[in-house]
Amino acid sequence: MSYEKEYARSMEDPEGFWAEAAEGIDWYKPWDKVLDDSNKPFYRWFQGGELNTCYNAVDRHVENGRAEQAALIYDSPVTNSKKTITYGELKEQVATFAGVLAAQGVGKGDRVLIYMPMVSETVVGMLACARIGAVHSVVFGGFAAKELATRIDDAKPKIVLSASCGIEVKKIISYKPLLDEAINLSSHKPNHCVILQRPQLVAELQPGRDLDWDEACATAEPADCVPVAATDPLYILYTSGTTGIPKGVVRDNGGHAVAMKWSMKNIYNVDPGEVYWAASDVGWVVGHSYIVYAPLLHGCTTIVYEGKPVGTPDPGAFWRVISEHDVSVMFTAPTAFRAIKREDPEGKLINDYDMSKFRTLFLAGERCDPDTLHWAEDNLKVPVIDHWWQTETAWGIAANCMGIEQLPVRPGSPSKSVPGYDVRVLDSNGDDVAPGDIGSIMIKLPMPPGCLPTLWNNDERYVESYLSYHEGYYLTGDAGYKDEDGYLWIMSRIDDIINVAGHRLSTGGMEEVLANHPDVAECAVIGVEDKLKGELPLGMVVLKAGVDKAGDEIRAECISMVREKIGPVAAFKLVIIVERLPKTRSGKILRGTMKKIADGQDFKVPATIDDPAILSEISDALNSIGYAQT
Repeated sequence: MSYEKEYARSMEDPEGFWAEAAEGIDWYKPWDKVLDDSNKPFYRWFQGGELNTCYNAVDRHVENGRAEQAALIYDSPVTNSKKTITYGELKEQVATFAGVLAAQGVGKGDRVLIYMPMVSETVVGMLACARIGAVHSVVFGGFAAKELATRIDDAKPKIVLSASCGIEVKKIISYKPLLDEAINLSSHKPNHCVILQRPQLVAELQPGRDLDWDEACATAEPADCVPVAATDPLYILYTSGTTGIPKGVVRDNGGHAVAMKWSMKNIYNVDPGEVYWAASDVGWVVGHSYIVYAPLLHGCTTIVYEGKPVGTPDPGAFWRVISEHDVSVMFTAPTAFRAIKREDPEGKLINDYDMSKFRTLFLAGERCDPDTLHWAEDNLKVPVIDHWWQTETAWGIAANCMGIEQLPVRPGSPSKSVPGYDVRVLDSNGDDVAPGDIGSIMIKLPMPPGCLPTLWNNDERYVESYLSYHEGYYLTGDAGYKDEDGYLWIMSRIDDIINVAGHRLSTGGMEEVLANHPDVAECAVIGVEDKLKGELPLGMVVLKAGVDKAGDEIRAECISMVREKIGPVAAFKLVIIVERLPKTRSGKILRGTMKKIADGQDFKVPATIDDPAILSEISDALNSIGYAQT
């Protein structure tokens, strides 16, 4: 199969292309129209069709002889426990919990907010909602009460599913006080909370409102799958908004199921029955798409991992999971590999494990610098595939589609546009830029199935946020270019293109150079205010473990490397060495927040930050060179 032919087919006949893909899903009622474009720019896929996502992810595999196959492996180094759930067992658990929800009056279209750790019950809760047509909204466990309250007020859930606690390495985080405070702060009050009591910490339940998870399941009548419209919402997933009010990305049932199923073979080249592992969290889009829905829709075994890449117990944690559970394909963030590389620079721990079943590593979530990609290739000895997508799209926009045709890897590029996506690089007038020139990366409408059709109860904000930059295009918010061969290069967010004395420069390009320094584990470049040049690039570098070279020497080498590779036009002369970089829990570096600190501007501590204490460390480091003067 040729990538070029498949891509051309998806552009020339999108309806025929996606109708064929939709044959991989079981429908109660076929669609009337593959693509409904009667209400532009609100395109809808498989209009008139009816299906059930839970049936497609669970029940049909049981009916087709996979009842004894492992559906889900729960592996928790933080609690030293593991369990395997077969498709037959998963069906029973999901049907039972769907009965718990139905008994509390939850039905088609009602919202259920899920605030839980990385345990198998979280997946059961999500699938149970899908089973009865309820709309789930998962919020990362341990999220701050105020942020949780804004999501409760926006989604207006009838019920909240939660747990007594989550575990971060060796620290127990009590969820119940955060949930109680969020409900006190919110104007909408859910009818009930169903609480999973974990042995590490037992929560105090509020009589009349709170139900014990296990007790509720013990008396529940199993519920059957309910047919829903392809265009009905499956879930809401909140992503940070520039106004401070989160945006509720909506995912529909039909287009989502089709795209998820199609991507498993065509992008990841995984077959039913194989073990696929997305090392992420169900609170993020990667967890929704590639821990829960896509692997199960495809009949794979998926892994729910309650642990970290390092510290649970060491930088060999990922290799243990791959070896122990016969993982064929893994997907994680480059940040995880940078953390492993920092602690085990030579990859020695890989040699302790049998990795013979492991076939491919996929990376996404942050731009993958070539140094990290090469490190993974050299040590794992398998293809390492960088790919690019967003919360809003749910699946890959650009990727080396391993199940169609493996293209040559170009380190630093996520390869070419995935079939279905018409990706353009445009200038400020909306015209295509020349190959090699940086512009705004846009997707020509309509976007393929699976992408957001709108924001929850906010069509106006959907158009304003994503579709108003250039008419007929979706704004990705990323900047970059296409080379002569059509490979995409995502250089930075549009906000991270800095203007140095009139020259538009990508901070991503500078980061790529710094990451090549042999002593640098990870780095970030931000633009800081400068009276003469407008902005100057400032590099922050984290060193690998065991480096004993003088800081001044490393800084001088970093400056020299950037001047040599990017040129004197970059005016790169500011480098600080830091212990760590501030990140979201999903691994994205908080460049915008660091820029505000450097420029002495007021900033809000992001709700998604992994550890707020890092911001003080960054402020002190910037202060030491005359920045962050507030």
